[in-house]
Amino acid sequence: MDRETAVSRIKEIIVSSLDLEDVSPAEIETDAPLFGEGLGLDSIDALELGMAIKKAFGVTFSKDPAENKRVFRSVGSLADFVTSANA
Repeated sequence: MDRETAVSRIKEIIVSSLDLEDVSPAEIETDAPLFGEGLGLDSIDALELGMAIKKAFGVTFSKDPAENKRVFRSVGSLADFVTSANA
């Protein structure tokens, strides 16, 4: 899977798994932060998103919180993680 396909799929997963009714996948910026001032997700959203990404792509996340913070920084960083894990 290439990065562009992963980005599109992750945006769809974010909207569907988190029930973001007022946001379309196209409105999510690839490199904008997912947490805080960006999309505004919280820790519960992170858990739900992590489970959905794991199910969709068959990836396993690190037990290291700092590594996961880096991976979940943006849609782009998640896509990089997914594509490298499935390479």
